[in-house]
Parts: sequence; structure tokens; C-alpha cells
Amino acid sequence: MKKIAIGLLLMASVAFGGDFEDGLKAYDASKYKQALTLWQKAAKQGNASAQYNLGWMYDNGTGVKQDYKKAVALYQQAAKQGDAMAQFNLGWMYVNGTGVKQDYKKAVALYQQAAEQGHASAQSNLGWMYNNGTGVKKNYKKAVALYQQAVKQGYASAQSNLGWMYNNGTGVKKNYKKAVALYQEAAEQGNARAQVNLGTMYYNGTGVKKNKIKAYQWWRKAAKQGDDTAAGNLDILCSNSAWACK
Repeated sequence: MKKIAIGLLLMASVAFGGDFEDGLKAYDASKYKQALTLWQKAAKQGNASAQYNLGWMYDNGTGVKQDYKKAVALYQQAAKQGDAMAQFNLGWMYVNGTGVKQDYKKAVALYQQAAEQGHASAQSNLGWMYNNGTGVKKNYKKAVALYQQAVKQGYASAQSNLGWMYNNGTGVKKNYKKAVALYQEAAEQGNARAQVNLGTMYYNGTGVKKNKIKAYQWWRKAAKQGDDTAAGNLDILCSNSAWACK
């Protein structure tokens, strides 16, 4: 499971537009202290977008000293108002025990709330939780359904994970061609795990015609991102195929 960096919310609330919008302008101009002051005003008035953005600043140490506990408190305020990004980020913090005591069940509940609003990262991460039985009873079919929701939005991690499910026949009927297609979509977006798996499919000729050159190309892309599996695969390939290392 991977957290995707979620940036500032760029849509202003109708009810509290002034301070929030002015805060966005200040932030865009790198006037972080001014943005902080304006968003604090809006947040105190109950503006969920401002609460989320303040949480994000404290979470990442942008314009303020990094403070995970403050980030958690602000995300909680926004999450209670139904802000999907705050629900997702707060869920991630519960998964990792960042600023809060680690609690997988709370993470599942928060991901669920965000996923129901169509948040692709939450759908993918919740699918991972069901896939692995983390904080919830293992359920491959639910994992597949959640991955599929995120895949429809073009979410690379979900494409990669769903490809793995089809590759192994986990929660779905085994289908190598579908696995290849999903790995391809994720790999083209730069997902290292999908690049490794796609390279392996080409190397073995599984679901696709065997092609060691393509295997090498995908493994090389993943290795450049620091993937150890890809680097190991390249070592094996290069030791047996001198052309691959040129």
C-alpha cells in the first residue's frame, strides 16, 4: 500500500470564500505565513477545506514546523465534515502510527468513508487492506471490487494490484492477458512494481509473446527507480545475454 502525495485543496468553499481564497493566493505566492493566518481564520469558522490545507501544511512541514499531532487534529476536523482527502490522509496516519497510535480498524473506517466518495487512493488502499486482511477480515472479492473502482479512474497502484490478482487468480479467475493489460497501464504511468511484473511476463512469455528485449526495457525502468527486484532480474538477464547490457 502506498500513500499518494495529496496537495492542497484548490476549490474554495462558497460559504467561506474570502479568507480561504485569499489564503490560496498567498500560498501560490509562497507567502506561507500569510496563508497560514488566513486559513486559520477560515478553519475556526468551520471551513473544512481550510482545515484540510492547514493539516497538510503541518503534515509536510510547509511554511510551518512539521507537527503530526496538529496535522491529525486538523484532518479530524475536516474529516468529520466529510472531506474525502482529509479522511484519506488521516487514514494513512492511522495505518502508520504517525501523530496517532497505530490503528488499522480506524484506518479502514476512514478509507471506507473516502472511498464511498470516489477517492481513488482510498479505494486502492482499502482494497489492499482487504487483500491482506489488515484491520479487516481478508476478502479477495472486496479487494478486487475496490481495485476496479480505482482502476476506472486510471489509478496506477490499483492497476498494478489488480493485475497481480488476475496474474495469480486471487479473487478472480486467472487471466494472464488481463494481467498484462493492467500491468501495462500502470507501468506506463511509472509504477515500478508494475514495470517489474510486466517485464517478468515478457521474459516468461506469460499472457504475451516472449520478448527479452521488452523484459529488459521494463526492468531497467524499474531499476532506475531503485527497485531491487528489477535490479536483480537485470543481473540475471545480463549475465546470460550480453546484448541486454549494451
